[in-house]
Amino acid sequence: MKRHTLIGTLTGLALGICAGVASAQDITLRVADSLPVGHYISESLLKPFLTEVEEKTGGAVGFDYFPAQQLGKAKDMLSLTQTGVADIGYIGASYLADKLPLSAVAQLPGAFDSSCEGTMAYWQLAKPGGTLDQAEYAPEGVRALMVLALAPYQLFSAKEISDLASFKGQKMRTSGGTQALAMTKLGGVPVQMSAPETREALSRGTLDAVVFPHSSVPPYDLTPYLKSATEGLNLGSFVLAYMISQDKFDALPADVQATLVEAGENATRSACASVDARDGADKQALADGGVRFVKLPDAEVAEIQQVLDGVGEEWAAELDARGKPGSEVLSAFNAALH
Repeated sequence: MKRHTLIGTLTGLALGICAGVASAQDITLRVADSLPVGHYISESLLKPFLTEVEEKTGGAVGFDYFPAQQLGKAKDMLSLTQTGVADIGYIGASYLADKLPLSAVAQLPGAFDSSCEGTMAYWQLAKPGGTLDQAEYAPEGVRALMVLALAPYQLFSAKEISDLASFKGQKMRTSGGTQALAMTKLGGVPVQMSAPETREALSRGTLDAVVFPHSSVPPYDLTPYLKSATEGLNLGSFVLAYMISQDKFDALPADVQATLVEAGENATRSACASVDARDGADKQALADGGVRFVKLPDAEVAEIQQVLDGVGEEWAAELDARGKPGSEVLSAFNAALH
């Protein structure tokens, strides 16, 4: 069975909904995300997963892939997956902070130093049976097939960054949650928006800066709008999963279920290694494109770290007060990191 990447304009949802009932020998799953075609997340995480499933099933399982927000925006992906408009959907925790607040634990500033360190710790909590699965995903009727935590974030600005004082008042795109809390403590004005919206906001001047990893700047063509960036800081991360509804998963043949689980585990491990490998190269490309990287004075780096150290506890306490197991999830994530 061939995979189809659908990059044209959809005529309603007929293509996805009226596909007919697939037999166990001929299954087509609809996959949706908000990423631009060719984005490094889909290339390193999703595409290897799709390829492995197709190969191991001898083509009996195939995919219709809807990238670039064709089925809905990032904030819509959970509901699209729950309702079956998408069989497998891209779930960015920060875009769904109202429904998945605990998942932000893997986005805390200073928590880890590499994508693989963060990814594998997050996976322990997010996989079926894990702390996050039991607290958030299973109650929403979905299960994670694969996950990824991006490399630690830096601040990229359309203005000159010279010291901590230059953070003050800048309108900064964050992925929300703990990252927004962290940047507020450092004097910034956090603005929550999805990554695809950042280029237009920077070009119009309604946004001064973005908090991103190096590798997320090129896919959205942000380099022409940036002047400077921090170097060597750890301003948090972004975690994502491709999920399937539990009902859809349960309806699949047992051998297909096993193949999806195995391919998801493999893709999770290989994707983080790929992200770590490209981080340095992408940083150099940004520098070659005119972005000036600034290493803040040691005293200010220490001050930033002191400010950020308390973000995790504050985040957990706020969730505890809402009746959610923030402290439990934070402890579980810290244990998974070590």
